[in-house]
Amino acid sequence: MQKEIAEKNKKILLMVLIAGCFLSTLNQTLLNVAMSNFMEVFHVTAATVQWLSTGFMLVNGILVPITAFLMKRFTTRQLFISSMFFLFMGTVLCACAMNFSILLTGRMIQAIGAGIIMPLMMTVILYLYPSEKRGSIMGTIGFAIIFAPAIAPTISGFIIEYVSWRWLFIGLTPLVLIVIILAFKYLMNVADTTKAKLDIVSVILSTIGFGCILFGFSSAGSKGWAHPVVITTIIIGIIVTTLFCLRQIKSNDPLLNLSVFKYKIFTLTSVINILITMIMYADLILLPIYLQNGRGFTAFESGLLLLPGAVINAFLSPITGKMYDKYGAKPLFITGLVFIIISMWGAIDLTESTTYMYLMVRTIILRIGLSFISMPLNTAGLNALPRELGSHGSAVNNTIRQLAGAIGTAVIITVYTIQATSHASQLSIENGDLSAIQLAKLSSIFSSSDAYVFMLFVSFVALIFACLMPKKVAIQKYESESHN
Repeated sequence: MQKEIAEKNKKILLMVLIAGCFLSTLNQTLLNVAMSNFMEVFHVTAATVQWLSTGFMLVNGILVPITAFLMKRFTTRQLFISSMFFLFMGTVLCACAMNFSILLTGRMIQAIGAGIIMPLMMTVILYLYPSEKRGSIMGTIGFAIIFAPAIAPTISGFIIEYVSWRWLFIGLTPLVLIVIILAFKYLMNVADTTKAKLDIVSVILSTIGFGCILFGFSSAGSKGWAHPVVITTIIIGIIVTTLFCLRQIKSNDPLLNLSVFKYKIFTLTSVINILITMIMYADLILLPIYLQNGRGFTAFESGLLLLPGAVINAFLSPITGKMYDKYGAKPLFITGLVFIIISMWGAIDLTESTTYMYLMVRTIILRIGLSFISMPLNTAGLNALPRELGSHGSAVNNTIRQLAGAIGTAVIITVYTIQATSHASQLSIENGDLSAIQLAKLSSIFSSSDAYVFMLFVSFVALIFACLMPKKVAIQKYESESHN
């Protein structure tokens, strides 16, 4: 009977955590389609409005390294309820925003909540489930994590087109409130807390280091790589992050335990994680640019095109989780990357007559590929670590993902912008009678194709790393050795 109750409690705990994670992830991508609308409403430039996602990512990236300490110091219940409370406060503030500054402040408060939830959930799973069951559990969670950003562009496009932008936040508020009430009623603590000391110097170094790197790469897309602000912040970020890493290696009780990289499988999955995140973020930015700038589709139509692939991705996630438990990581990674390579190949020759249906099928292929990789990647990396390093592995994973997302977005926008300028000058020489609108459209289409060629190359690099992963038998032996 005790075991049954424990199982039931585990399920309730997971349901509450997944609901919180779903809303947090949904909120993260909800504004992507709404940026141009905010520019009109608040009379701000593209560079200013970009802060709604850059600022969110900055706060998130700064907070994540501290989560390992927070998990030692506070209970699961305290952390989860606090993070949902921040999400609630930020959402209410955004819904009432009378100017852009208030909207941005609300967004930053939301990010405080979102930054804690994901690493918290990964660590709870490590505590609750043995390594042979984690694949299917991660797959179930993957459904929520993937489904949220999947439906966000469509919901957002619909709200922007037919109702007021405020409903992006008003609609979210009662849902967050329900999760807070459920957490008060059902959430219990998983791990014991300790009176851990906070290394203030490490917090300052990680904040400046990760903050500067994220800011530098995020600004590179709009300001260009040669801009003094971009160069300065990236250099400062790299120097300070190096100092942070050296301090962690020497410390007896590090803020972020970098010894997780001594485990070969964790390091391999981290590299693949960086490349896959770059591909995913780049595609989410590039496809809407091509559809809206190059082809003249509306925000709602762009969001709708992404929906079928994302829904299939979400529903495949629990299946690939079970497959991971059965076959291990390597065959799943290779299968997924073959799908991703096919989808990138399908976008290197975009024209002004590429059909909507073709792009939808190509996006479905990409999303099938991602479902074979996203959650199994997390599971394989964290399974390679002993339990006491779980929260650190989870925090490292999320930090890497934040940095890779910012870098991937910056690099792809740079490739796109450089190629667009080059195509525009070439087209104006070859066809002097083209109008400015036609010129902008054609250069946007051609440069999107060029950016996809770059992403095809990144996909092949990821495939090489996936082939280096050990087979399932070797991984099980390795896991049992590292856990003893």
